[in-house]
This record gives sequence, C-alpha cells and structure tokens, in this order.
Amino acid sequence: MKVHIESIKPDQHSSFRVLVTPHLESLFYWHVHPEYEIVYIEGTNGTRHIGDHIARYEGSDLAFIGPNIPHLNFDYGVKTEHQKIVVQLNEDFLGKDFLQTPELAAVKKLFQAANTGLIFKGKTKEVVGEKLKKLILLQGFQQLIALLDIFQTLAQSTETDPLSIQPLSNQRAFKEQQRLKNVHNFIEQNYAQSIDFKAVTRIANLSNAAFCRYFKRMTGITFTDYLNQYRINQAKQLLLQDHTVTEACYACGFENLSYFNKSFKRWVGENPLGFKKRHLN
Repeated sequence: MKVHIESIKPDQHSSFRVLVTPHLESLFYWHVHPEYEIVYIEGTNGTRHIGDHIARYEGSDLAFIGPNIPHLNFDYGVKTEHQKIVVQLNEDFLGKDFLQTPELAAVKKLFQAANTGLIFKGKTKEVVGEKLKKLILLQGFQQLIALLDIFQTLAQSTETDPLSIQPLSNQRAFKEQQRLKNVHNFIEQNYAQSIDFKAVTRIANLSNAAFCRYFKRMTGITFTDYLNQYRINQAKQLLLQDHTVTEACYACGFENLSYFNKSFKRWVGENPLGFKKRHLN
C-alpha cells in the first residue's frame, strides 16, 4: 500500500495545528508525517487503521499517534454526520527542553508511549473528547493551556491500549517529505496573495506535469485543492475571531467571494456564515 507523506505546519500564531472535521470521508488517505497527532472522532462508527492495527470503533474514538506511523483517516467511508478533531504538533513544539521539566515527567512518558501508538477508552475518551471540543473554541495562550491539560489527563489515564506499531523509516520517503515541506512552506508564506504555479514547481525542482503527478501521489489531492484547503483553514480561524465572510475571503487569498463560498462548503460541509454563526453561538 502506497503511503502519502503529509506536510504539516502549525496554525498561524500557534505552535501546533488543529483541524476540525476536515471531511475526508470519501478519500482513502493512507499517510504518514513526522509530527505527533491526537485524533478524536465522535458521532459515528468507523474503522481505525494505524500501521498493521485494524479495528472498528463504535460511537467515538480517541488515539494518540507518534511520528512516522502510517495511518488512515478515521472518517474514511463514514456516511453519517460526525465531528472530528485533530491536533498535530512536534515533540519540541514548546522548545527542545519542554519535556525535560520535572512537572511534565508523566507527559514525557506519554509521548514516549505514543511513539508506537495509543488508543484511549472509557471515561478518558469521554473527558478528553469534551476538552478537545472546548479547545477548538479557544485561541493563543488559553488554547495552549487547554492542550497541556489534555496531555496531563492522557498521561494520568489507565484506560489505554498500546498498539506497539513500528514507525516508518524509509529514507526515500523522508526525502520526498522534505520536498513537500518546501512546497508547504511556500504556501504558508504566500497563501494570502496570488500564487504563481511556476514558482511552486521551481521550488519542487520538477516540471509542471511531473509536479502535478508527484503532488497528487503524495497528498491524494491536486495542488489547487490542497491550496484551497489551506486557505479555508486560515479563513475558519478568522471567522472564529468574528471577521466577516468578505474579510476572511480576501485575507486568505481568494479573489472571488462566490468561489470562496463554494470552496468552503465543499471542504467544510457548510457555508462560511453558517460555520461562523454555529461556532460563535
């Protein structure tokens, strides 16, 4: 099975990345990345596929996955309404000595255990699920504190199933990952303005046609869809900060309000104004 190398960057003005119900249920996205990842899904039944571990979850699921562990998107094949929250971060997201402080000794052990994959169940899954739903409504310092609290809750839990999965260590895969990261860095720095496709292919050191094939193979989607998804994720943050739909549209690189509304509904499942009202209320 071919594994896609996902390139991840923290959200703007943040040391980690948060995704809310990215609607990938129609995409078989078998992928890997060097970041840690918390995945929580609620309101549906589905398949958990992490490394060589395959199991069904009922109603909800909570996993903490370490770096370079191949996994399938938890919402693949899901046909019912659901909520999915994903938090992605580097081990040193607060500095290389972050986990060396005595107060975080339990959290350090949690990260070490997550290197081969962890599943949480019972009351822990319920409590952390609620904390994650509150975390997505916070920003800045308050969001960071909420995340640290989630790590401490996970670290203290005995309701866990270790998966004992070996991370991927293919050097060629990591080389391709670096190329994808370079492209993602370019998007991060330039998403708010018109992006020259030729400039992107020069960064990847590929011809236009070769780049299109490479990017689709690595991410499972086209470059245009990838760029739109990134811009919409930034727009969601602006909407949650009470910016207008028009402000979010043009601040994130969309040149047409109608196209922004159409793209937002495609990837989020509702229009921008509906998303803003639902979350702010």
